[in-house]
Amino acid sequence: MTLTPLSGLPELFISRHGQTDWNAEGRLQGQVEVPLNSLGRSQARRNGRYLRNVIGLRAGEFAFLASPLGRARETMRIIRDEIGLDPEGFQTDPRLVELNFGSWGGSTMDEIAGFDADGIKRRKADKWGFVAPGDGGESYAMLAERARPVFEALDRPTILVAHGGITRSFLALYAGVDGQEAVRAEIAHDRLLHVADGDTHWV
Repeated sequence: MTLTPLSGLPELFISRHGQTDWNAEGRLQGQVEVPLNSLGRSQARRNGRYLRNVIGLRAGEFAFLASPLGRARETMRIIRDEIGLDPEGFQTDPRLVELNFGSWGGSTMDEIAGFDADGIKRRKADKWGFVAPGDGGESYAMLAERARPVFEALDRPTILVAHGGITRSFLALYAGVDGQEAVRAEIAHDRLLHVADGDTHWV
């Protein structure tokens, strides 16, 4: 994996979608449509208020881009509404959808251990490279290469709403975080990763 310098990117805020009931239950969502819960909507409002206070009148300079999955689109609508913008005024990109967990989707890790203990062991040994079993299953390495062209095409300040896997991929691709470490990073629903001036930090 070849790292692309952060200095080549415009200012960027990355938000994970708000919490869903499956998040709360520890279920692998992947590309399954699961709506935000009430806490998730509150988390999205928090991120929107933060952005309103920080970018203020600069909001018109930013592009707004989201995963097409419903939980990400709802989060983006809430964020834009908090900023004072038309909730629907954003674009989506299918390359920003979450990791496809294949036949593991919808299960908790404890449940998976009951029917695929060997898979759990292989995933623990190489979480970055492990390909989920079943139709369409992906690894984080595959996800990173799917998402990379989206980041490399950014040509103006951007607010991006996607998923934990996309944020972890970004850390591995651009922030110098080893892939095996990036995939174990906790990605909060109510904070944003701010990329500016060749640096990243959580806000």
